[in-house]
Amino acid sequence: MTSSDSAGQYGRELCVGAVVPHTGRLSRLGDPLTFAIEFLRPALRHIINGRHRYPVRLAWRDSRSNPVTARQAVRDLIQLDNAQIVVTMAGTQVLPAVADTCEELGVPCLSTAFPWQGFVYGRGGDPSRPFTWTNHFAWGIDDIADVFAELWQRCMPRPRVGCVWNDDLQGQLLRHPGYGFLPRARARGHVINDPGSYHEPADGFEGHIRQFLDEDIEVVTSAATEADLTLFYRQAIEQGLRPRLITSSRWLAYPCTAEESALARACVATLIYWSPRHPYRSSLDATTTAQLADAYEQRAGNRWLQPLGLAHALLEVAAHVLATADDPTCRRSVAATVGRTRLDTIAGTLDWTAGPTPNVALVPLAGGQWQTGRRHRSELAIVTNTGLPEVAVEADLTPTR
Repeated sequence: MTSSDSAGQYGRELCVGAVVPHTGRLSRLGDPLTFAIEFLRPALRHIINGRHRYPVRLAWRDSRSNPVTARQAVRDLIQLDNAQIVVTMAGTQVLPAVADTCEELGVPCLSTAFPWQGFVYGRGGDPSRPFTWTNHFAWGIDDIADVFAELWQRCMPRPRVGCVWNDDLQGQLLRHPGYGFLPRARARGHVINDPGSYHEPADGFEGHIRQFLDEDIEVVTSAATEADLTLFYRQAIEQGLRPRLITSSRWLAYPCTAEESALARACVATLIYWSPRHPYRSSLDATTTAQLADAYEQRAGNRWLQPLGLAHALLEVAAHVLATADDPTCRRSVAATVGRTRLDTIAGTLDWTAGPTPNVALVPLAGGQWQTGRRHRSELAIVTNTGLPEVAVEADLTPTR
């Protein structure tokens, strides 16, 4: 795909543009994408499409973790960098802003690391009228509910579950009566207690904790930031609430920023969508998941993060689409090609022809838990693999005592 001695004429330069939260509150989630861009730059100097060899340029713009700035970043990538396709990841406000701007301006966009219901319904989408320019790959809120429900049942047969959900898009999606977390979990027979929303960042959770104590809540589930969940956990312990298990998506899919964080002692369970133990390779150069994680840790000086595999896959798909589009210089042709793409990547097989809805390729989930590790105080162990049997279970789920 990226080089060939038999290629004929040179085509004009193609640009893959990325909107990255390089600074601001989401900057930690932007690190994997900036790393992937530099890591893959040597392999993406050219792509071959038919008899043409096209030089490729990778460009990125900082969203500053802000939706207004993200919109301007898209415009700059289109107007100044002449991007044929834009990629982005993460941010409940930033990602939709990028996708909506691409849809408005008529440029292909590929995004990830955000539940697909948020990408579709959170943007006012309708599966009967698919987006023209924007596509996504991720898991669903229903998939998170299934993984968490299995984790709860590993903890105890039918625990009483309390919710700590915010008043933003994330909380709205989780509560949605049709496609949300709440109806999915209740359909599996679980008693769910939702005391209502909190505003992020939180200043306290006394109301939640009082209600959980009154209702004898045994398990807490959340989609909070690390800071907010840490505050909840500390206040809960102070007031005598000791949940047997905490399940949390979103930020707790990544390592705690401080090894001594209260959450490092809470045995938090979470979703796993990518790890160095997943049995996948890059479609560009056969790099394994373990090799990618090692390269990130050596070059970035930080622990691997789950978004790393998805960031790499974003660029794999972008390169594949430019190499297989009828006309890689035509944005409409590039956008149409994404919708018929099926590609084995370092994040697994991404198939836009299989749904679960138009414009979306599904990423399956396993269940994990932060447990005492060999190299770090807390390491993410795979404890359930029902939704992803090709990934081996590494440890038993451990409730708190």
